[in-house]
Amino acid sequence: MVSIISILYSINQSTLPGSDTYKGLNCRKHSAVLTDFGGKGDGVTLNTKAFENAIEKLQTLANDGGAQLIVPPGKWLTGSFSLTSHFTLYIHKDAVILGSPNLSDYPLIDPLPSYGRGRDIKGPRFQSLIFGTNLTDVVVTGGNGTINGQGATWWSNFKAGHLKNTRPYLIELLYSVDVQISNLVLVDSPSWNVHPVYCTNVIIEGLTIRAPVTSPNTDGINPDSCSNVRIVDNFIVSGDDCISVKSGWDQYGIKYNRPSEQIVIRRLTCISPDSAAIALGSEMSGGIQDIRVEDTVAINTQSAVRIKTGIGRGGFVKDIFVKGMNLNTMKYVFWMTGNYGSHPDQGFDPKAIPVIKGINYMDVVAVNVNQTANLAGIDGDVFSDICLSNVKVGLSVKPKKIQWNCTNIQGVSSNVTPQPCEMLSSKGPSECDFPADALPIDGVKLQTCNVALPLLM
Repeated sequence: MVSIISILYSINQSTLPGSDTYKGLNCRKHSAVLTDFGGKGDGVTLNTKAFENAIEKLQTLANDGGAQLIVPPGKWLTGSFSLTSHFTLYIHKDAVILGSPNLSDYPLIDPLPSYGRGRDIKGPRFQSLIFGTNLTDVVVTGGNGTINGQGATWWSNFKAGHLKNTRPYLIELLYSVDVQISNLVLVDSPSWNVHPVYCTNVIIEGLTIRAPVTSPNTDGINPDSCSNVRIVDNFIVSGDDCISVKSGWDQYGIKYNRPSEQIVIRRLTCISPDSAAIALGSEMSGGIQDIRVEDTVAINTQSAVRIKTGIGRGGFVKDIFVKGMNLNTMKYVFWMTGNYGSHPDQGFDPKAIPVIKGINYMDVVAVNVNQTANLAGIDGDVFSDICLSNVKVGLSVKPKKIQWNCTNIQGVSSNVTPQPCEMLSSKGPSECDFPADALPIDGVKLQTCNVALPLLM
């Protein structure tokens, strides 16, 4: 223990000269800097071992107030590394973590049990750049420090069919409780950016996520079979869905049977010309329920909230509440599809029919829209209890002739322009449902924590 303490300095929680502050689930008693473990921020030296050694040492302090690892100014090239419990990774505003472009710097791990295979390719998958499993009380944050996945090599190899395993994500945490990912800039992930899966009590806020709009599958934030999640104040430019709520894929998700539920998404700004601001699915076989979306801004985005499912998915999407969308330049405003045909393999059950029910949209303003709605349920499986209220959609110069394309759906509407299709024309309430109660995660208050900086400059 003496050798550990010799490279640590305790931080009290009063503001110190030359210190910075951040909001955290918990503040840490101990702190260390990556350079204490041989890290070199020259953009060339591989720092994987420095991260691993630092976290291995700091995890011994989990029961003594926890520890934080500071990534100081510099460019810190690294392969995949794993976090620990009662731990904060703090990335300084002038620090950039650079993901190695070398495949050998990412271990192969098993597919997720709710997916049955790698998302891109059958078999194992590359571990994410920042990874963790079975953790309690873990924070990844900073003063808007940057994590750059250097995804261009991954994208080109994926498009060319040269990869034999599924690409790594930027941040992925599994089977964890009390998770915070905040105040960071995430750039050019090889694939999905933030992927909490099988997690409870998750806060994701203050992220700026950027990738070229042509980059493949660079989803912004994908809560997956997670519960009690708060996703607020994020700005995302993406080659895929800005946020996608998931819960497993076909027979594997049905068997794993863990829904995504009690999720609040608030104050999202999204740009994604070929995908959705918020997607529900398509991997939703464990179910998706009690999702609350408020104050969404989407610009030059394919659709606002898109529900994606299909025969063989099973599961459900129900009790979805959306209030306050401001949309500019959209292909669709409302989009639901029951014929999303992607399957992990041929073992899916064609009798596994999803249930889509209780979908509520209110207070929507959109301009420059090609088609107001494309709503397609499944023959013999009507998507039901859809409610639209206080919706005003302004059309583009050359909009589609049919503004409401509706099949196998049922619902009501009130104060909606253009006039809805017959399946939604029944007079509904002046306002659709939106829960008055707060989710438990909204009651979680972050503490003001300190990072001592004198040794960094």
